[in-house]
Order: sequence, then C-alpha cells, then structure tokens
Amino acid sequence: MAVKSRSLQYKWTALTVTTIGTFMSGLDARILVIGLPTVAHQLHASTEEVIWIGQAYLLAGTVGLLLVGRIADQFGRVKMYNLGFVIFTVGSLLSALAQDPFQLIGFRVIQGVGFALLITNSYAIVVDASPKSELGTMLGINQTAIRLGNVAGLTLSGIVLSIVDWRGLFYVNIPIGIFGTVWAYKRLKEISVLDPSKKMDWAGFALFSIGLTSALLGITYLSYGAGSFDLGFGLLIAGIAFIAVFAKVESRISNPLLDPSLFKIRSFAMGGVAQLLNSIVLNAVIVLLAFYFQVGLGYSPLQAGLAILPLDGTYLVFSLWGGKLSDKYSPQILATLGLVVGTIAILGMIIFGETTGYAFLAVVIAFVGAGNGIFNPTNTRAIVSGVPVNRIGIASGFRQTMFNVGITASYGAAILFLTFGIPYTLLSPLVQGTILPDLLAIARSEFLNGFRIALIILALVNAAAIAPSLMRGKPVAVGSSGDATRIQEEKAT
Repeated sequence: MAVKSRSLQYKWTALTVTTIGTFMSGLDARILVIGLPTVAHQLHASTEEVIWIGQAYLLAGTVGLLLVGRIADQFGRVKMYNLGFVIFTVGSLLSALAQDPFQLIGFRVIQGVGFALLITNSYAIVVDASPKSELGTMLGINQTAIRLGNVAGLTLSGIVLSIVDWRGLFYVNIPIGIFGTVWAYKRLKEISVLDPSKKMDWAGFALFSIGLTSALLGITYLSYGAGSFDLGFGLLIAGIAFIAVFAKVESRISNPLLDPSLFKIRSFAMGGVAQLLNSIVLNAVIVLLAFYFQVGLGYSPLQAGLAILPLDGTYLVFSLWGGKLSDKYSPQILATLGLVVGTIAILGMIIFGETTGYAFLAVVIAFVGAGNGIFNPTNTRAIVSGVPVNRIGIASGFRQTMFNVGITASYGAAILFLTFGIPYTLLSPLVQGTILPDLLAIARSEFLNGFRIALIILALVNAAAIAPSLMRGKPVAVGSSGDATRIQEEKAT
C-alpha cells in the first residue's frame, strides 16, 4: 500500500515538473513563427536567413534526439532532462544578445540541443512514472502543455513586439528556464529501468546525423528557387543514401543507436511514419497561416497570433480528450479519425481569400487543431507503450525525431510549395516588406495563389498518413512500460 501511494504521488510530480519543459518548448516554437517577419525586418535578414533562424533550432534538436534517447536509456533520463533546462536557458540568453542573423542562427543551435534533451526525456519520464492504464491520459496532459506554450507564444509574440524589439521574444524564456531548472533538480528522481550496456554507437550517430542534415538541407535549398535546385536535389539524394547506409549498419551491430528490432513492432514503425507525415503538414500549415494573415491580409503580429488561436485552442481540448480515450479504445481508429478530420479541414482552407470573413476562417482553423489534437497523443501512446521498458528513451527519441524532422522540413516545404504559385523573386521582397508599391497588389494575389496550391499538396500528404495509421494494428505490449515507478520502489522496499 505504501509503495502504491508513493507511486501515485510521484506520477503527478513527474508530470507537473516535465510539463514546464514541454510548455517552454511549445512557447519557443510558436513565439518565433509569428515573429519571423518582424525579425526579418529588424535584423535585415534575407528570406534564406529567416528560414535558417527557424530551422537551426529544430535541426540541432532533431539530429541529437536519437543520441539523447540512447544516452538517457543508459545513464538516466532525469540527469539529461535537468541538463537540457540549463542549455536551453543559456541558448535563449545568447539568442537575445545576437547582433546579426548569423549569430542568431548559431545561438539557436544551442537552444536546439537543450530542446532535444528536454523533450525526449520529458515523455520518457512521464512514461516511467505512469501506470499503463493511465498512460494515454498522462501523455495527453503533457502534450497539452506544448499547446499551452503555443497559445502563449502566439499571444506573447504580438504583445512583446508591440512593446520591445525581437530580443524580447527570447528574454521571456529566461525566468521560466531558471524556475524549471531549480524545480526539476529538487523534485525529480531517477526511477527508470536503465539499459546495462554502456557502449555507444558513434558510427551510427555520425551516419544518421550526416544523412538527416543533408536531407533537411536539401529541402531547404529546394525552397530557394530554381537557382538552388541542383544543390538541393543533390543534398536530398545524398541524405537518403546516408540514412540507407545507417539502417544497414544498425542491423549488423550489437549495440545500435536505434534498435532495428523495434521496427518489428507495427505500432512503433507505422506510428513513426504517420507522425513524420503529419508533422510536416501541421507546422507548414501554421507557417502558411502566419504569412497569410501578415503578408496576405496585412495583419500585425499580435493580430496574426490571435487569429491562429482557434487552432491551438481546439488542439488543447481534443488532445486531452484523445489521450483519455486512447486508454480505452484502439489508437488505430482514433489516430486515423484525427488525420481524416485534419485533412478535410486543410482542404477547407483552400477557399481562404482577401475578403473571407474571420468567423469562417476561425471555424476551419479550429477543425485543423481538433484533428491534430486527436491524432498526436493517441499516436504517441501507440509508439511508446509497446516497447520494452529499457527502450522507452529511444522510442521517445524516435517519435520526437519523426516529429522534429517533419517540423524542420516544413519551413522549407511551406516556402517551396508557395513558390509553385508565386515566383521566389517576388515572394522574398514581399516577406521582407521591401516590395515596390506598384507590385504589392499583384504580389499579394500571386501569394494567395501559392497559398492555395501549398494547401492542396499538404492535404494530400496528410491523407497519405492515413495508410500507415491503419496498418499499425492493435498495440502489443512487449514490456511493462509505465510501471518503472513500481519496479524501483519495490526494489527499494
């Protein structure tokens, strides 16, 4: 009885402490998306540099996720989580002090490393502390914190930029980071079942990092227009080749960075594919909306942030509902339902124009959030709940890698798809606010054309995620994930 009581108490401690980390990650992800046009103007950054300011953070975080997950499985998730808070906070301070776009891009890389440590271990710590029968609910609450951070980012971005310059977007992280660091150090304890193997697959990490970086760079350069097509395509092919070699190497060594046997678990493998496709779509839609409201309709950053709130508001509500339902019903059905709702809503956005009433815009955007709110916690539960307890860290890292690869690719993808309707040479000055007045009306018209083309492509990509979601089958529990608290405390008694 005493063990059960301590386990019950600690699951809420772990959830509340890690929620601070996920909240800060969500805040920083969205606060800059809305602020990108302002950063471009005040730092005199080109469109290419604006893309990198957004991508550097995610690229650094994404490349390190599998390594972080593997190290956490070996040495402890709480240690890595606490370190992540420190690095993220320092990176935020340095970003606020940057003097030019190049410095800001470099400091965003430091932020990204802290992000990788925070987000991967946040999910793993919650899984360790939660009973399996409540795992979906707990993960739903944890992911809700990300959306609360997103909502705060949308509103804070406009408020901050109406008072101070872009540096304030990073200063807001510092008090949260200091509080989170101290609280995590005092309250969290290491209860995970660690992997006894201490060998690290550095060759696999190098191959994966080179492959992933090359592929994402390729997508970025493809978005720059025809002049960068050859370089972008070459990098994309090289990245795919390196990742293929990585997969081959991992299948032949005893201590791989990413255990190939996990892909025999359909809920893990198919959930990862669905996560990747959906993540590309969700963030690209948000980037497109940020530009639609500010560039297409002339909204201020604050107005644009408030205009996108229905998406995050419904995501918040439906992620809690979806997480709770996933404890009782099949993720196969729930996650697929979320993808179907999201796809239909994105198709509904195609009719957005310069004169569309905001009430209609808000309803359609809200359905995008609802669909994704159902999908994400349900899909996360399916990925992590079926793996052995000593692989929860790497499973969480893999899921977050797929999520981040999608988000990182989405910046370049959003711009690339826009250029199918508006030439890059016209889009760049329109975003920077330097376009000639005589060309403004034409540029906005062509921007809306590109906006609609991009949405059609994104709806097709989101629909493509339905197939792997259905193929995941019913989850099979191969380990007792979520019972790490009980195991450790029974050992202690």
